[in-house]
Amino acid sequence: MNPSAQCVVVEVRNDVCWITINRPELRNAINEDVIAGISSGLTLAGSTPDVRAVVLTGAGERAFCAGADLRPNSNIFDFDFSQPRTDYADLLRQAVAFDIPLIARVNGACMAGGMGLLTMCDMAVASTKAQFGLPEVKVGMFPMQVASVMQHLIPRRKFAEMCITGEPLSAQEALDIGLVNYVVEPTELDGKVDWLLGRITDKSPTAIRRGKNALRAIADMTFAQSIAFMEAQLGSLRMTADAAEGLAAFAEKRRPAWTGK
Repeated sequence: MNPSAQCVVVEVRNDVCWITINRPELRNAINEDVIAGISSGLTLAGSTPDVRAVVLTGAGERAFCAGADLRPNSNIFDFDFSQPRTDYADLLRQAVAFDIPLIARVNGACMAGGMGLLTMCDMAVASTKAQFGLPEVKVGMFPMQVASVMQHLIPRRKFAEMCITGEPLSAQEALDIGLVNYVVEPTELDGKVDWLLGRITDKSPTAIRRGKNALRAIADMTFAQSIAFMEAQLGSLRMTADAAEGLAAFAEKRRPAWTGK
């Protein structure tokens, strides 16, 4: 069996792809197989036309992902310095460029590299038992790659505090700074995730796909550049089959039948 298939379970349930890090005995710590498994899950979801959303979570109740596997034999930091890129950074690149909504189901501890997995997602629902932190400085490291996806997500000073002190946040504190969308009791976690998925999967996949792409494009533009770009995007989006169906359904007072075209 492929080792990454053991470390990560990928299931397509109706129109949602679930990607579960399956190392609960190690608090779902990241190794090369976990990175490969999540990447394969995203690739599968992206190539399956009926998939409208992806949920990323961890097995068990203790951890979403506690960060890198720091055991002496894990080799997680043994980079090949002849290569300009690392597998973990490539996973973050893949997720940020992903056109399907990506939801984090945070069932427990979310630390270090796990924070990168969290912040590469579009939205997050967390258990009240979850904790969030960037403790790398406690082992002489720093959240270098995580910073690329996290630095603009939360207030700058709070981000600096998390990086420099390495101290964790509670689920409520994470909610207060916008790190997650919702915090619920553990028994309500799956219900809240399903509720959020229901608000996503009934919408136009074309509009979401084109919209995510447009938001990425304008992230570093000036206002003058972004408004001109968005004008063109709006005009071309109007020419899609989903836009025609959505406007027709609105006029006819019926539910739209999205084709994703």
